Amino acid sequence: MKKILKPATVMLILACFLLALTCGCTGNASENAQNTAETSISETITITDSFGREVTVPKNPERVVCSGSGCLRYLTYLQAQDKIVGVDDIEQKETIFDARPYALANPQFKDYPLIGEFRGNDDPEKIVAADPQVIFKTYSTSPDDIDELYEKTGIPVIGLNYGDLTANRNEMSKSLRIMGEVMGKEERAGSVIAYFEEMINDLESRTADIPDEDKKTTYVGGIAYRGPHGLQSTEPTYPPFVFVNALNVAGDMGTEHADVAKEKIIEWDPEILFVDLSTLQTEPNAITELKDDPSYQELGSVKSGEVYGVLPYNWYSINYGSVMADAYYVGKVLYPDKFSDIEPDAKADEIYTFLVGEPVFDKMNGAFNNEGFKKLEIV
Repeated sequence: MKKILKPATVMLILACFLLALTCGCTGNASENAQNTAETSISETITITDSFGREVTVPKNPERVVCSGSGCLRYLTYLQAQDKIVGVDDIEQKETIFDARPYALANPQFKDYPLIGEFRGNDDPEKIVAADPQVIFKTYSTSPDDIDELYEKTGIPVIGLNYGDLTANRNEMSKSLRIMGEVMGKEERAGSVIAYFEEMINDLESRTADIPDEDKKTTYVGGIAYRGPHGLQSTEPTYPPFVFVNALNVAGDMGTEHADVAKEKIIEWDPEILFVDLSTLQTEPNAITELKDDPSYQELGSVKSGEVYGVLPYNWYSINYGSVMADAYYVGKVLYPDKFSDIEPDAKADEIYTFLVGEPVFDKMNGAFNNEGFKKLEIV
C-alpha cells in the first residue's frame, strides 16, 4: 500500500528544495563575481612607450600618477584625471600667476598627496605610498631614468616624449595615443589629435593665399623660457605666427628660443608687436621696457599703438590650448578680414572647454591684469 503524503508535508519538501536551489545559485553568483573581479584585476596589456620599451601594465588602471612637465596635462586632455592618486609639487604651489588651463580647471589637484618635486624630480617612497598601478613620465633624458624609477618602485613606468604642435607633432600624437590605450581612452585621444589638426588646417586655409607684400611685419617679445624675460626674448618659430603665415622679423634666427639684441629689434622696426604676458612676472618687463626705454619709444608699432598682449603658453611645458587661442588672436590682429567670424575670447574658451573641461580664459587672463587679447597702453 502506497503511503500518501499530506499536503503540508509536500509543501515542506518543496520549500526545502527551493531553499537549497537558491543557496546554490547565490553561491555560484558570488563565485562568479569574485572570478570576474580577479580577471579584471589580472587583465593586462603590453604597450611600447616613446623610448621603444615594452611595458606590461594593468588594463584601464584605476590608480596612476603623472611625473614630469605636462604629463598631467595630457591625462586631463584625455578626461582621465580622476584616476590620479598623487601630484608633483607644482600642483600645490600658491602663485599669483598661473597659465596652466588644465590646473585652473582642476583646483582639486592641490589636495592630492605629493609624489615629488616638479619637472620629474620624483620621490620613489612617496610614489610607492600613493600606490599607483602605473606611472606615466615625460621629459626623461634616457630610458635609464625610467628603468631606475621602476627598479626603485616596482611599479610599471611608461616613458612619453612630450612633443609639440610643429616639428614634433607626431611625438605629441604618439604619446596621447599611448596614454589613451593604457587608460581605455583611445577614442578620446583620437578626438584630441583631430581637434588640433582641424584648427591648424583652418588657420592655414584662412591665410595661405595672402601674398607677403600684403602682410605687415611682426615680432613677439617677452617669451617665457625657463622663467620670465623681457622684450628681447623671442621664438623664431613662434607657433601662432607659423600657423597664420605671419611675417616674423625674427624668423631667420633658427628654430629654438632666441635672445635678440635691442639694436636688432629697433633695426627691424616691426609694424605690429606682440607681448607674451608671462613677462609680467619680472621687473623690468617687456611692457615697462617699451614704456621707459626711449629707443623702444621710437618703434613704429609703439607710436601707432600696434602693441598687443598674448597669453603665455610656455608654462610647465607647452599648453597647447593657449597656443591655438593665441594663433586665432594673432590672426585676427594681422588679418582682420580673414578672421571676421572669430571672437578671440570666445574662441579661447571653446578650445579650453574641449581640452580641459572648463572655459578658463577669464580666470587665467585675470592673473595677467586682463591684458590678454587686447591692445596694450604703452605711450
